[in-house]
Amino acid sequence: MKRIIAVLNQKGGVGKTTTAINVAAYLAKAGKHVLLVDFDPQGNATSGLGVDKTKIESGVYEMLLGKTAPERVLIETETPRLDLLPTNARLAAAEIELVEKSGRELLLKNALQPFGHEIIIIDCPPALGLLTINALAAADLLLIPVQAEYYALEGLGQLLEVFQTVKQNLNTKLEILGVVVTMFDSRTSLSTQVHDELKKHFGDKVFNAVIPRNVRLAEAPSHGKPIADHDKWSKGARAYKQLTKEIIKCLQ
Repeated sequence: MKRIIAVLNQKGGVGKTTTAINVAAYLAKAGKHVLLVDFDPQGNATSGLGVDKTKIESGVYEMLLGKTAPERVLIETETPRLDLLPTNARLAAAEIELVEKSGRELLLKNALQPFGHEIIIIDCPPALGLLTINALAAADLLLIPVQAEYYALEGLGQLLEVFQTVKQNLNTKLEILGVVVTMFDSRTSLSTQVHDELKKHFGDKVFNAVIPRNVRLAEAPSHGKPIADHDKWSKGARAYKQLTKEIIKCLQ
């Protein structure tokens, strides 16, 4: 059965794209046929998998607005069983253009129909606009990366309100897959406090795996590779491998 996971936090810089790329890669390495949808106009998931976003002729923007067939956008990545729907800055224009379209909230859901991948991961933009609504309307599950820092919980309430609105009005099957703590620093009590606070709010929806601050993890995108291919023995790689194991268990 196809499962669609939206990776979302409207705060930037929390490891959202890093999480989307590396969970997608480890799911592929676990034998799943995976599609990563770069739905963030910044296009970081695209460049993070080694694709030059300045040379994309047809991307998610064209697919969403019906300017090209969805299957023409697909790129096979260097990671076996991991495919990519790439994007670039043109997607930012879609936020404005979608306003006048009928059924605008369901355009991504409809565009993803032809794809037969077991798991589709959507890297959402760090905002709660129309693109994000599209991602949540298309998804079965929501994965929320939260940075282990002082303002971590700020804004989560707003995100959950949007989640509930979409669930009630557009997508009744939408559920929270879980919350993953990113940029965790075991040397500080603050990281542990944030983790504990999230467990109070989300209970067993908080994954046991925490993603550490890790140099190898931070440099992997500049090489156009997921951490599993850049340095599979690093702390960051081991953490994402563990997280992916937990996610697979949740999907069974």
